[in-house]
Amino acid sequence: MMSRFHKYVMTVLFLFSSALVFAQGAEDDPSRMTYELATTAMVAAEAYAREQGWNVTILITDQNNNPVMLRRLDGAGARTFAFATSKALVVNATGLTSGEYGAGVAAGDIEEIEGGVTFAGGVPVYQNGQLIGAVATSGVRALQDEEVSIAGAEAIGSVSQ
Repeated sequence: MMSRFHKYVMTVLFLFSSALVFAQGAEDDPSRMTYELATTAMVAAEAYAREQGWNVTILITDQNNNPVMLRRLDGAGARTFAFATSKALVVNATGLTSGEYGAGVAAGDIEEIEGGVTFAGGVPVYQNGQLIGAVATSGVRALQDEEVSIAGAEAIGSVSQ
């Protein structure tokens, strides 16, 4: 016969494991950014950066902020990966460009996201009105980073719904 304590422990463990399964199911949103889409976006973004002579890091993520593709062009700064990652974070969390997010934070309209940045360079990618991921670039001026990201995003979708 089980003691009252053992029943309590078993109940707590069951509830905890059930909560974990439920939480995983809620966040298990299948990636909408395919490798093929990411490749098309990356080729366009990199071509634009090279035309301009810009040494940048380009990151493409899915809507869950999982990296799908990354390129760090020769000469891109050591911290560019971290900045591109932070830009993608705010894009996927808000559905806005990282510059729009920054303006919203400055105006007090949007709460700041831990680990995010408030300057341009990250853009959302929408297909048929649905967020499928982000293209984020870092390495030159913020608005130039954004130009590279837009070139990639527009090769596979749009930057707005």
